Amino acid sequence: MTHKIIIDTDPGIDDAMAIFYAALHPEIDIVGMTGVFGNVTADIATRNAIVLAERCKQTIPVAKGANTPLVMAPNGVSDYVHGVEGFGTMAAQPITGKPLDEPAHEFICRMINENPGEITLCPIGPLTNIARALQHDPSIAAKTKAVFIMGGGLDLGNVTDFAEANIWNDPHAADIVFAANWPITMVGLDVTTQVQCTPADFERLAKSTPVLGGFLNEAVQFYFDFYASHYGERGCHMHDPSAIIAITDPQYFTIETHALEVIVDGARIGQTTRSADPSRPKHKVPMGVDAEGVKQRFLSMIETGF
Repeated sequence: MTHKIIIDTDPGIDDAMAIFYAALHPEIDIVGMTGVFGNVTADIATRNAIVLAERCKQTIPVAKGANTPLVMAPNGVSDYVHGVEGFGTMAAQPITGKPLDEPAHEFICRMINENPGEITLCPIGPLTNIARALQHDPSIAAKTKAVFIMGGGLDLGNVTDFAEANIWNDPHAADIVFAANWPITMVGLDVTTQVQCTPADFERLAKSTPVLGGFLNEAVQFYFDFYASHYGERGCHMHDPSAIIAITDPQYFTIETHALEVIVDGARIGQTTRSADPSRPKHKVPMGVDAEGVKQRFLSMIETGF
């Protein structure tokens, strides 16, 4: 079975891992990517999406999306985690392609309407573009095959004690997305923090696949520095790749179902919570994971590259 996916992304080091994985997977067809603010600005995110597609030797339509949240003032980019240009200490990477003239939310709506029941959305950044798409054309909810979100966490946060970064960067957008009646799987910190890769893992990739693995190994050193300063060890959680892996390999995850809502103001802004609102649809939330299985799935797929 082929999964037609649109990756909404703010690349971002772990975004690069996820996109390389998806590009190499024989059952995934990346039919588009959309750039959003978060780890970097929307301009840099859009350029970086093209960088990653071209490095994978794929021609993928890329549309630029939102550079600010729907309602609140932006928090600022996460350059202290991912680097000024998104890939650690690397300078801005050259590209030959150009983004579409079409805004990201319109591109998302058009692709879903042209391929009803076939498109899986995979947002791995703030959910602003996805919320804008719903506002632009609410009918897409019924025509979308699935939505796999990297974001949130029912029992923990990472930018605050309560909030995960992607949701925190636009909580109003996230709440709109979770309120929509479409099939969401929220791959959050509850599982992504359990999947960790080490410097040795990326050295292995650099040796076996110099173009893709070498790129990741160079970029991830900055990421390791952040983890070392904040968590006391060099390594990284596999946030974004886990969301892609959940599309094709659900057997690695233990799923609960919950109605979800997001706190949009106050001290707990950005917290994803179980909702008691009976009007809210229930979504899939992985709460357990075969961490070693997900890790090895990622590593082995990247090793099929070049």
